[in-house]
Amino acid sequence: MLSRAPKVVIGALLAVAAIAALTTRHVSPTMAVAGIPARDSLEPPPGTASTTATSVTMRNVDFHVADGIVLRVRRLAGTMHAAKNGIVDFDDIASYVIDVSSAEVGMTGADLTNLMNDHVFAYRGSPLSHLHIEIANNTLRQTGTLHKGVNIPFDMTANVALTDDGRIVLHTTRVRILGVNGLALMNALHLSLEKMMDLSKAHGVTVKGNDLFLEALALLPPPRVEGRLTGVRLEGNQLVQTIGTLADSLAPRQMIDTTVTNYMLYRGGTLHFGKLFMTNAEMLVVDGDQRDAFDFDNPRYQRQLIAGHSKTLPDLGLEVWMPDANTLPCRPASGGTRGTC
Repeated sequence: MLSRAPKVVIGALLAVAAIAALTTRHVSPTMAVAGIPARDSLEPPPGTASTTATSVTMRNVDFHVADGIVLRVRRLAGTMHAAKNGIVDFDDIASYVIDVSSAEVGMTGADLTNLMNDHVFAYRGSPLSHLHIEIANNTLRQTGTLHKGVNIPFDMTANVALTDDGRIVLHTTRVRILGVNGLALMNALHLSLEKMMDLSKAHGVTVKGNDLFLEALALLPPPRVEGRLTGVRLEGNQLVQTIGTLADSLAPRQMIDTTVTNYMLYRGGTLHFGKLFMTNAEMLVVDGDQRDAFDFDNPRYQRQLIAGHSKTLPDLGLEVWMPDANTLPCRPASGGTRGTC
C-alpha cells in the first residue's frame, strides 16, 4: 500500500504532465520553425458568430494568395462570407469565401508562371511542366515541356479573349515544336493540342482544338473567390481581368480615412485575427508606404501585423498600418526547412 508521500509525488507528476499536454497541444511545429506565430486555438466567445456578411473594399493592393502568386488588385468591392462557425477567420484561409461584385485585377507573366507550375499543373501525370509565361506586345507567350510519350519542348503565342460564359480563351496564333512550325506540323498529321493534351485531371482549364480555356477564379489557391468575369485584356506585362462593371468598381464608398489610397476596408460580420475577435467589424488596413501598391502577404500576414501599428478610432473601429511584405527581411531557414519572406 502506498504511503501518503508517494501519492502526492505521483499526483504532482500527473498534474505537470496534464498541464504540459494542454499547453503544447495546439502548437504547430511547422509554423514555429518558419517564424510565424502558431494559429490561435481559442474557441470563439459565445455570441460572436454572425450571419452577416463582411463587406470588403480594396484599392491598390498586391494580394499574395501563395508564394509567387499575386493578384494585383487595382480596385475591388465585394463581400466575405464565413464558411465555418459564422466567423471570417484571417488565420484560416478555408474559413471564408470572397464574393466579388466588381473588380479590376492584374497578373504578371511571373504570377501566371507560378500559378501554372505550382498549382494548376502540379499533379502527378500532368501533360505540361516547366512552364514560363511572358506578356508583351499585346500577346501572351508560353514555353514549356509537353509530355506525350516523350518530352516535347514547345513555344506557343496566343491572343486572349472572353467567352460568353465568362471563361478566358487563349487563342493560339503560333506554335513552335522542336524548332519547326507546330501548327503546320500538327495540321499535316491531323493533330491538335486537344488530341495531344490530356487535361481531364486538370482543374479550371480545358482545351478545344488548339485553344485553351481558363476558369480564372477556379484556378486560384484558397481562399475561394467567386464572381463573373466581364472583361479581359493584355496591358503592359499584365493579364488584366474585370469582374462586374468598371463603373461600379470605381464608385465611391464611405471611407473612415480619406487620406489613404492603398488599403483594405472590412465592415460588418465577425472577424478573427491573432487573439482578437471583432464583432460588427470595422477595420481599415492601410499601406505604411502610400507611394506604391500595398504588398500584402495574405497567408503570412502576421509578420506584417507584428511590424506595424494600430489605433482605435472614435467609433471603436480599428485602423491598422502595415509595412509592405516585400520590405520585411526574410526569415532564415532552420531545422531543415525553407526560409520564408
